[in-house]
Amino acid sequence: MDTTTIKQFYEAIFGAICPDLDAILSENIHKDIGHFNVFDIAEMYQSCKSKLEMPYNRRTYYKISLISGKNKVEFADKTVEIQECGLLFASPKIPYNYTPLDQEQSGHFCVFTKDFLAKSKIGMEIDLFPIFSPQSDFIYQISPDQFNEVNAIFQKMHTEIDSDYEYKYDLLRNYLMELIHYGQKLKPILAVANVKTASARITSLFIELLERQFPIENTTQVLLLKSPKDYADTLGVHVNHLNKVLKETTGKTTSEIISSRMDQEAKVLLKQTQWNVSEIAYTLGFEEIAHFSNFFKKHNQQSPLQFRE
Repeated sequence: MDTTTIKQFYEAIFGAICPDLDAILSENIHKDIGHFNVFDIAEMYQSCKSKLEMPYNRRTYYKISLISGKNKVEFADKTVEIQECGLLFASPKIPYNYTPLDQEQSGHFCVFTKDFLAKSKIGMEIDLFPIFSPQSDFIYQISPDQFNEVNAIFQKMHTEIDSDYEYKYDLLRNYLMELIHYGQKLKPILAVANVKTASARITSLFIELLERQFPIENTTQVLLLKSPKDYADTLGVHVNHLNKVLKETTGKTTSEIISSRMDQEAKVLLKQTQWNVSEIAYTLGFEEIAHFSNFFKKHNQQSPLQFRE
């Protein structure tokens, strides 16, 4: 699956012609520290004329947002609304859609990569924190007092990232962990279920996740999502629920849709590349060539080599 560059990430938020984009892409991005940056929402909203909307599945980065204003967040089969103040923790594992409901948006957000926290003792275990798991209810309504407490942490981030202190990124990691632990002690906002809309959303997200793994363009590219459970975990829903939704909306099971798309790609690779069958099997996620051959015969009543000839 192609990854989104940090520049594309910022362009998705602020627009490709944002006048502050070059300033955002500061020289420290290219240093061997991973990536971290922090923003004032009101300032960015004004300078970039952005709606601050976040499309589904655009994130290969972690993002923590302190929000003041009315907003709607849709993820998996749930919809939640932030009425006044909220705190949002997003990870690459949780596709969601974020839509402001008014023009009075303020607060802060920071973005960071796993590599940034890898410099600390807990960096490589970031996904083990409950708040970043695919099953996390990662949106929290907070009181004005809580908003002020979190705001103080973000203000320290702003001050530190603009400083010339030699160890400022070590300090910023500490502030980041303070935010994470603060969030894990909060209670999530109750979601409002809309069965029809939620089913369509899950189906759309599933298809997007599936299609983003294709086409396979080289022999080192391997499918990351292969089973119904892989997709269900990524979408944050139970595998049985995903299967039920897809059966209702498409008439096919999760396994049938995945297998059909893999078979389609296998036939393209057999006809349009010079790769051997073992290489094709590997890119499609088969550990044994025999498993791939059996899979292909089941769908096409002939072996991969017979199809190629």
